[in-house]
Amino acid sequence: MEVTLGLLSLVLVVAVTTALARRFGLSAPLVLVVVGVIGSYLPFIPDIALNENLVLVGLLPPLLYAAAIRTSLVEFRSNRRSIGLLSIGFVIFCTVGVGFITHAVFPDIPLAAAFALGAVVAPPDAVAATAIARKVGMPRRIVVILEGESLVNDATALVCLRTAIAATAGSVTLLGVAGDFLLKAGGGVVVGLVVALILGKIRKHIQDITLDTTLSFGAPFAAYLGAEELHSSGVLAVVVCGLFLGHNSSLLQSAGSRISERNNWSTVQFLLENSVFLLIGLQVRGIVNAALTDDLGASKIWWGCAIILLAVLVLRPIWVFPAVYLPRLFSRKIREADPAPPWQFPTVISWAGMRGVVTLAAVFVIPESVPHREVLVLAALVVVFGTLVLQGLTLPRLVKALGLRGPDAREDALQHAAVLHDAAEAGLAELHRIKTPDDPPAVLKALKLRTRARTDSAWEQLGRTGEGETPSEKYRRLRLAMLMAERARVLELRDTGKVPDEVLRGVLETLDVEESQLDPLVERDKTAARDELTAPEELSGACDHLRHTGSSVAPTTAGFCHECVREKTEPVHLRMCLTCGNVACCDSSVGKHADRHFRETGHPVMRSVEPGEAWRWCYVDELLG
Repeated sequence: MEVTLGLLSLVLVVAVTTALARRFGLSAPLVLVVVGVIGSYLPFIPDIALNENLVLVGLLPPLLYAAAIRTSLVEFRSNRRSIGLLSIGFVIFCTVGVGFITHAVFPDIPLAAAFALGAVVAPPDAVAATAIARKVGMPRRIVVILEGESLVNDATALVCLRTAIAATAGSVTLLGVAGDFLLKAGGGVVVGLVVALILGKIRKHIQDITLDTTLSFGAPFAAYLGAEELHSSGVLAVVVCGLFLGHNSSLLQSAGSRISERNNWSTVQFLLENSVFLLIGLQVRGIVNAALTDDLGASKIWWGCAIILLAVLVLRPIWVFPAVYLPRLFSRKIREADPAPPWQFPTVISWAGMRGVVTLAAVFVIPESVPHREVLVLAALVVVFGTLVLQGLTLPRLVKALGLRGPDAREDALQHAAVLHDAAEAGLAELHRIKTPDDPPAVLKALKLRTRARTDSAWEQLGRTGEGETPSEKYRRLRLAMLMAERARVLELRDTGKVPDEVLRGVLETLDVEESQLDPLVERDKTAARDELTAPEELSGACDHLRHTGSSVAPTTAGFCHECVREKTEPVHLRMCLTCGNVACCDSSVGKHADRHFRETGHPVMRSVEPGEAWRWCYVDELLG
């Protein structure tokens, strides 16, 4: 009964605190830590002590897996050098650096135990990094690097920790450490791939959504426990398994299973990662009270912990800046393949080093026989709390002060529309290939209309920022009203008791699916003050028309489509031909005059003349520019 009440209270506190933090624009992880600290000193709340097995086996695998299945394997591979330098190089560097500093501050603590503390505090936490990064809105590449680092660095840290613990009981050699690391890392990768391949083959033959989701919940634990049983890295096994299954989900799962997996893992991730921050705070009283009984003295302990925190903060930029620029300085190949980023990028990466629950769990792995163990635990707590507060609170201001922006929502919407257009053309080409004379013309027309309507809706996300509804917005509003009426009628039939409940549930699920498929509304004016919207340069690289067509042509009309005026129709968005300057309406408009102008003249490139937009489109190659 007490366990049930405790879990219920934990969930309620997490939900309420997170909702309030979002309501007032605060960082939910930091607020949860503060709430936990306050709770730890309330007399009716018992001492909370996280068991390392609970965290490393119960919490870490699902959290890593939830992050891994959302991580792009393509982006992970393209940034593997940066991720490797942080997740392996920095962890080893920080382990050694913090170890020597800890031993200098507390000479009574053996050097091997000090290295163990260094390994504990070295890896930025996967939960803390992704939670803060999503809140801040950093440039996409920084987020990819930080998330990739946080997925892998725990494996390096745990190997370093176990090596340091072994050194407290005996001797270790550098060659033995390197061999052990390679064995554990290689074994973890192999186990992760094997588990992913087995689950992938099973999933191909499963159509039941519930069963597929159940397998998904078992995947991280199967990978972790399998690797640990073989004395390999369970962390790497989970990450590799998640990356592989996430990358191939479109080939292995049905659409319903993918939707269910996304929704269920989002819920699991929300509960676990926010509970983790609350649990960090709830441990404060017990850890502090235990450490202050040590014979080193309270003053020396607190000053020593502060110095260790400072070392953790300083060692990261000392590693990051040389790791970013030195390889490019000495290697032309690296410099040409990946030009050096602006100094603002390593500055943000240097300061985005929040530690979390893995640090607090791993520190309890240090044997109780180690002298002054409670001081080491307190030092780990100070590092966790200090980095979350100092870096977590100041990181948004630093990103803003450096002038860095997160992904441009308008640019994403533009590329979304272009990709959806390309996919729609492939679908229509397949329809043209497989259709037969026996297929009813009305069915073919309906398929084409629905495909075109979906694409047009994506283009309508762009364009002018006010002035009434677009056709897709009108469709959504009217169809939602119809669905509400349909659902109300079904509920009336349910209340009569004349129709079997199973039948009614099937109808309601059908209506829910259709409602979920309606294109969501977006705030079209939220980036109106930004620079003119253009497509990324790399998108138009293969198109000669886009490369050789200028943008200096003058429009023939000022802000209206003369064909729409002549035909007395209303345009949705306006486009301008970059060959002759003709201004015409888009494909969402009734007349589709821009498309008609291309077909009549063969002029290949147009550009948007909507306020704040300068993107171009090649009709011949169907590419953005």
